[in-house]
Amino acid sequence: MDAVFWVVLGVLLAVAEIFTTTLFLIMFAVGAFAAAGAAALGAGTAVQAVVFTVVSALTVAVARPAIRRHARSSSDDPGRPFGVEAIEGATALVLEPVDTDHGLVKIDGELWSARSYDATQSFPAGRRVRVIKVQGATALVWDDDISTPGELPGTGG
Repeated sequence: MDAVFWVVLGVLLAVAEIFTTTLFLIMFAVGAFAAAGAAALGAGTAVQAVVFTVVSALTVAVARPAIRRHARSSSDDPGRPFGVEAIEGATALVLEPVDTDHGLVKIDGELWSARSYDATQSFPAGRRVRVIKVQGATALVWDDDISTPGELPGTGG
């Protein structure tokens, strides 16, 4: 019976966290689930309460500072784009020839399918291009002024 109480409490706290988005209540939900585990192992009510208190406190003490650090570093530059918006304008390396129908580029270490933004352009492997736009999982690329014709990956030019 005690395990059911702790599971219900944990679920309620987790659901409440969805509405608050503070990542604070979820730490107490973790404590409640730990207490449910203790109850399932046959621990008494006092031990369950201690497990709940200790696990919740440790979760707050360990996870909370890490979450705040991450939130602070993310908010240092609130205008900085992320996700697909961060890729637009980036330089990419052509891995497989790119034309208006298909191609493959490497952007910040990730492989992306690519197409030429301009139907009259195509790019050979080894060429550096600029990402103009992202449509779905395909990068639309354009000639990058900094690359030189015939540039090969790893030549430093």
